[in-house]
Amino acid sequence: MKIALQVRRYLLLTAACFVYMLSKGQSSRPNIIFIFSDDHAYQTISAYGSKLAVTPNIDRIAREGAIFTNAMVTNSICGPSRATLLTGKYSHINGYTLNEKKFNTGQQVFPRLLQQNGYQTAWIGKWHLGNLPEGFDHYQILNSQGQYYNPQFISSNHDTTIHHGYVTNLITQFTEAWLDKRDTSKPFFLVVGEKATHREWLPDIQDLGAYDDKTFSLPPNFHDDYKNRIAAQNQDMTIDKTMRLKEDLKVHADYEKGGIYNRFTEDQKKSFYDYYENKVSKEFDEKRLTGEALVEWKYQRYLKDYLATAKSLDRNIGEILAYLDKTGLSKNTVVIYASDQGFYMGEHGWFDKRFMYEESLRTPFVMRYPGVIKPGSAINQMTLNIDWAPTLLNIAQVNIPQDIQGTSFLPILKGDKNVPWRKEMYYHYYEFPQPHHVYPHFGIRTERYKLVRFYDAGNAWELYDLQKDPHEVNNIYGSKGTEKLTAELKQHLKKLMIEYKDEDAFKILDAEGLK
Repeated sequence: MKIALQVRRYLLLTAACFVYMLSKGQSSRPNIIFIFSDDHAYQTISAYGSKLAVTPNIDRIAREGAIFTNAMVTNSICGPSRATLLTGKYSHINGYTLNEKKFNTGQQVFPRLLQQNGYQTAWIGKWHLGNLPEGFDHYQILNSQGQYYNPQFISSNHDTTIHHGYVTNLITQFTEAWLDKRDTSKPFFLVVGEKATHREWLPDIQDLGAYDDKTFSLPPNFHDDYKNRIAAQNQDMTIDKTMRLKEDLKVHADYEKGGIYNRFTEDQKKSFYDYYENKVSKEFDEKRLTGEALVEWKYQRYLKDYLATAKSLDRNIGEILAYLDKTGLSKNTVVIYASDQGFYMGEHGWFDKRFMYEESLRTPFVMRYPGVIKPGSAINQMTLNIDWAPTLLNIAQVNIPQDIQGTSFLPILKGDKNVPWRKEMYYHYYEFPQPHHVYPHFGIRTERYKLVRFYDAGNAWELYDLQKDPHEVNNIYGSKGTEKLTAELKQHLKKLMIEYKDEDAFKILDAEGLK
């Protein structure tokens, strides 16, 4: 009897120790907040050296953690980038190659793996993947693209409710409300999905006219003639011809008949009318601009609206950081700020993204990880959005499935200077012809060169020396002296296609006789 009692006590003590160790292990695992914006250009962030705007709160994350100087995406478009975040896989593998489809949430997504390993998970804000999230304990997502003013949100209990206010502020309010009531016995993973800075760039009322005292310099390739670049010649995303005066720039906008302003309250509508009709539209009428002068005026208005919209984004990031400080969560919470891809701020005369040129290929990515990342670090290695999922799993001490195509960069964050890392990346864009008539293409980018193959209707190759031609206006494909370089890049491109199992792209190369 005594022996049995002793055994029982021993087992109880062992179980108690196990529970204690488990709870200690869970509490030591960091919380993770991933703030994910839409179409926010790195060229507009002061941490990246921007002369266009000052972004103190995004800069704070970089200053207290790391800035990634070569963060890139594998398919520069909104929904597919979110799908890549969730899966750690290329678009052709996760099945979400272009917008306005239904993402297969039943496949392996890393938040579900976190959920199964003791994390509480949530997604608040823009989702835009054609269905409802899975792998999350809680969600409160915008209906489809969402609206800037008085938007609809769909909650975990499937209620769809209109909430009064400005979308970026609402997302922050809902974020803090969820954090207040979360299960504090578990670490958490939270995605804050921002609508900003998506077209049509409606600023918060308090930010209307925030940049009216500035005149922005034109990018060096603003008046690009697209010489020797068939795809660039035939796109439909120029500030000149594609950007709409009425809808995009609010010149003589219709505040009464349909459209986005039907959502506005009378006070909100009055504020917009006073600014855009009585100031912006009046200026447009008085100037009577044509030709290049009109295009440059449109550029100035585009940047002023875009940056005013981004101003609220940065301010709300500051609000979230302040919340973490106030609650003590900042001590054990990884904070990441990233965009779904880059965006053109007049480079090549464009807005939007899609092309494999640098402004849309590269995306902002800053990360704070207390006790791990040395403040003020710069991560110069070529990281991809397929790397985000395995890195977050690694941070959460969850096994990384072998079929994830990305690689965890946690060793780099910890200062391992000997970790082997990629010297080249693979890209594949699909969406054509709508909405911007950008030919589908794939390509390879190395530290110095970029080789791109446009296919289907835009059957052409492009080659750039990024060291000599950082603005990508001189396509040297087929030029004398590039034969050996081109052959080597094609072989490397072929190897990446094999590595990432892009069979459809490989068939195109195979049809050209590239063995």
